[in-house]
Amino acid sequence: MTDSTRYPLLSQIDYPSDLRALAEQDLPAVCSELRDFIIQSVAQTGGHLGASLGTVELSVALHRVFNTPDDRLIWDVGHQAYPHKILTGRREAMHSIRQKDGLSGFPKRGESEYDAFGVGHSSTSISAAVGMAMAAQAAGTARKTIAVIGDGAMTAGMAFEALNHAGDLNTDMLVVLNDNHMSISPNVGALNTTLTRMISARWYDRVRRTSKALLRHTPAIANVVKRGETRIKRIIAPATLFEELGFRYIGPVDGHDIQHLVTVLENVREQQGPILLHAVTQKGKGYKFAEEDALALHAVTPFDPDTGQQQATASTGPTYTKVFGEWLCDMAERDQRLFGITPAMREGSGMVEFDARFPGRFIDVGIAEQHAVTLAAGLACEQQRPVVAIYSTFLQRAYDQLLHDVALQQLPVLFAIDRAGLVGPDGPTHAGSFDFSFMRCLPNMLIMAPANENECRQMLYTGFLHKGPASVRYPRGRGPGEPASKTLQALEIGKEEIRRRGQSIAILAFGTMVEPAQEAGEAINATVVNMRFVKPLDQALIDELADSHDLLVTVEENAVMGGVGSAVAECLLRENRTVPVLMLGIPDHFQEQGSRDELLTECGLDAEGILASILNHLPRQVSEPSFRLGGKKLATVK
Repeated sequence: MTDSTRYPLLSQIDYPSDLRALAEQDLPAVCSELRDFIIQSVAQTGGHLGASLGTVELSVALHRVFNTPDDRLIWDVGHQAYPHKILTGRREAMHSIRQKDGLSGFPKRGESEYDAFGVGHSSTSISAAVGMAMAAQAAGTARKTIAVIGDGAMTAGMAFEALNHAGDLNTDMLVVLNDNHMSISPNVGALNTTLTRMISARWYDRVRRTSKALLRHTPAIANVVKRGETRIKRIIAPATLFEELGFRYIGPVDGHDIQHLVTVLENVREQQGPILLHAVTQKGKGYKFAEEDALALHAVTPFDPDTGQQQATASTGPTYTKVFGEWLCDMAERDQRLFGITPAMREGSGMVEFDARFPGRFIDVGIAEQHAVTLAAGLACEQQRPVVAIYSTFLQRAYDQLLHDVALQQLPVLFAIDRAGLVGPDGPTHAGSFDFSFMRCLPNMLIMAPANENECRQMLYTGFLHKGPASVRYPRGRGPGEPASKTLQALEIGKEEIRRRGQSIAILAFGTMVEPAQEAGEAINATVVNMRFVKPLDQALIDELADSHDLLVTVEENAVMGGVGSAVAECLLRENRTVPVLMLGIPDHFQEQGSRDELLTECGLDAEGILASILNHLPRQVSEPSFRLGGKKLATVK
């Protein structure tokens, strides 16, 4: 239970209705307690700290002023939604956030009625809000719709598509631009606070609308008045673009002044049409370590709240991300044509050193995956060699560009696909479970999956030299510990590696599944193949294995539906071979959060799960002998 001595006000807030019952003078203390609670809670669990500390006052003000959940509150991405979760009935469950069977790290419709829209990817909030506002209008209700979007998410084209549509519809909705990159400019002071309160007031809105109607037939005077209003707004509003899109712009306001926020939001609540409120906030607000290094404390492992020091993770070698970053720098030294492109994931994709050493060839396009891919296509048209570093889950957003702008034109663009497969605590919104399936149907695509760190480096080199589109997909975290050789040697395309020769059963393993498949194969004397290439497959090897074995088993960290197992079955059908195929991979449902090891076990993709699936597939008389895996005796048939 929440310590009522440390949190005397917060411990009374189980739902927003409790927050609305408090006196207005209590709100600053509520924000202080909420901020401390987040620090102490995330220190135990890890999670998204900096962004959530920056939205404490916004969360309190929005739930104070609006009648949630009847009024719809939509958080973009959701990194900043921890205060929202705490205020909406989930305070006592925060210890389970991002853990197996615990709270999601993002807003999730099935978790709470206060989570109006499930998120994880950015820049969707305004589109969802437009749909909800239109539904409210069609139903004739006075329900309010509010979208909170960060300045980073506003870089995506989808956000502007939604703004353009909403302004044209004149839909009744509020967009709160949470600007946490810009420091509060000098004009956000006492004078600006007064002017912003005035411009957001109902009387000003009535005067503004009435004046427009009266002056409609006197264009000369109307233009003078409009110019005067525009000049005043330019003093206090740095972004008149939103007015041109049909939104009424209010701000910027200090996003940490709770009483001013409440006053402005109360004024806005009574008005109609699309409104944009520009709130300037600070990531990590109120926690000095996060204020000093917002990047390092954006997403954290458990940490010491007194020092900000995060728990060290056990290191057994470089991560795949680091292997990529080192290869990228090495390759850039060799080839002046190399450009490294990222959609706002410089740190996550391991490109910090590349940016420092080759700033003229580092391109961060912001949260604009579609642009990143077509930009790469344009570079490739001019004999440059672009490398797009992108998470598997984010590549989904640029599928049309991957297909039409790269694959169709057979352009030499290399995709370094990070966070492939099961990603762990971020849950289903970030899982890279589908890239084998959606890429292998594209003509001209070369698709590779490394079994270890060294193979990853050699595959990146192979893909870079390839004369068409190529991809290397690798998981989050570390590999089995194979040192990455500084020597670069291109692999023979479509040539697989036989890890061991056995009898009767052949296990065809892809990427991360090679190590557990080999462990399982040794327990039953199976042939184990590191398949390396998803496309093209080694048809000759598959034919040979089909002729010499009674069962083929495919193992992949990808959705079984449409995955590489299906590709192997297609190869057998083309040659009229009838050997049975057991396809193991991620089941046909979204995997919830948990550690990566927990999820692999749940999907039966650890060594024990692979072995159990094989044995349970065999006829009983074949599987009577007992088998051992790592010294552990296993049951043979359920």
